[in-house]
Amino acid sequence: MSANATAEPPSKELLEFADYLYKPAKSGLRAREGVLNGRRVQFFKGKSALNALTKGEDGKTAKFASREEAIEWIQELLDFQLVVRCDKEGEASRQMRINPVQSFEEETYYAWLYEGSQLMIILGGIGVVAVVLAGVMFPLWPAILRNGTWYLSMLALGLLGLLFATAIVRLIVYVITVLVAPQGLWIFPNLFEDVGFFESFVPFHEWEQPKSAQPAAASAAPAVADDATAATSEKKVN
Repeated sequence: MSANATAEPPSKELLEFADYLYKPAKSGLRAREGVLNGRRVQFFKGKSALNALTKGEDGKTAKFASREEAIEWIQELLDFQLVVRCDKEGEASRQMRINPVQSFEEETYYAWLYEGSQLMIILGGIGVVAVVLAGVMFPLWPAILRNGTWYLSMLALGLLGLLFATAIVRLIVYVITVLVAPQGLWIFPNLFEDVGFFESFVPFHEWEQPKSAQPAAASAAPAVADDATAATSEKKVN
């Protein structure tokens, strides 16, 4: 370890760089989850970090023009123990152990000890305490606020009940159509898909595609092509 790790705290510029690299939304570096000394950590490969900093990942602009400059900054992260060089205990294992040599190499792994800004955690804690206190003091609220809260809770329960009712109805319709028709009919087929709110209700209904339709179409295409080739060859012979 470098003496910088204990001699002085990291500079503001280095912390800003660590925050930039730590957040995928800024750098495009995608970290994976591992276990180091019984603690869950995020880790990345040195080569991936260099690519994110010099080439730009996920459409991000490159932060450094040269790999040498990027390596110097990552080495600073190592010196101040914001990241630590690790080895995987197995190729497919997520168990990590600290490498005694804390120098940067492209083909090795690095685990984050830096956890980002604590501001959101502090604000979240304050928010939880505020919500608990507000709930405890509910009897002291003005009548208009208590009534408004009751109406909002009833509205939320109504929407939740409507969602469950829709899910049950669409399942019943699907089962009935499967029994009487070759294909099942889904109402709101995108209701539970990973799409936006409004897209979940479009289209209103859709027939289920049979599983054998796509493979059959794919196998029919070569057959048609073979028939066309055979017909052409026969014409040439004639």
